[in-house]
Amino acid sequence: MTNTTTTETEADTRIIDMHVHSSASDGTFSPRALLAEAKKAGLCAMALTDHDTMDGVEEAAAAAKELGIELVPGVEISTEYHGREIHVLGYYVSPQYPRLKAMLEEFRDFRATRNERMVERLQEEGFSITMEALVQKFPDSVLTRAHVARYLCETGQLPDIRTAFGEYLGENCRCYIQRPKISPVEAVTLILEAGGIAVLAHPVLCNLPEEELRQMILEMKQAGMCGLEAVYSENTADDELHMRSLAEEFGLLISGGSDFHGKNKPDIKLGTGKGNLYIPYAFLQRFKDFKDNYHK
Repeated sequence: MTNTTTTETEADTRIIDMHVHSSASDGTFSPRALLAEAKKAGLCAMALTDHDTMDGVEEAAAAAKELGIELVPGVEISTEYHGREIHVLGYYVSPQYPRLKAMLEEFRDFRATRNERMVERLQEEGFSITMEALVQKFPDSVLTRAHVARYLCETGQLPDIRTAFGEYLGENCRCYIQRPKISPVEAVTLILEAGGIAVLAHPVLCNLPEEELRQMILEMKQAGMCGLEAVYSENTADDELHMRSLAEEFGLLISGGSDFHGKNKPDIKLGTGKGNLYIPYAFLQRFKDFKDNYHK
């Protein structure tokens, strides 16, 4: 995997990461610890984009101020399009916007029930796992599928996380529990209402046929989406070139992020992904300029 196709020529060499997760969702670093890692990694700015929650933003903002790092308050919203799970990144959204807050609270409340049902299905498959054991192993964490996968691997019941998701916990697998979702267009609309800007996360991972992907991008663009995450840890050089081409065709800005989760994605490093990710501050500046003009 490589991201060496980046062609930014600006003199500003500051680096950033616009897709990062904390323990407020399925990362393993607390928001405060995450900012300390960002400082060590030499980042000047970072977007906290936890899955379907903004609970970590306040703690992250306080740490960012102390460490002199620019924090972008964000969220990664789970949506569905033609039966596929699609993630939409919202940058600079207000956590207190009533409609967004209500939706995220609904997702949070469902997550607890979902975990219990998932554990029951795993037990039926013969795995030794209980909610009590998960809580004991991951105290003070918002339990997600990633924690369940780690538990099964670290207790020697499965060989690796890829197997856990590929056979049991991934979408449409036998222990997967469907959760309430909204459409990508609805997510874009909600993000804009909350004062933010919307970006399609890791388009390659949407696993949509080309024409469906293009149609979805068009619909999201018409709803107000302003960017694509073209620079991403899992992209090949060809993937990145393709996403950059789509962004140019649809008049969208380019975003980039590692999708750092700590120990839940141990091969992904903050800021550098799999070692060669490069996300210049120029990306963020363009989004800031767009936001200032859009939300005047």
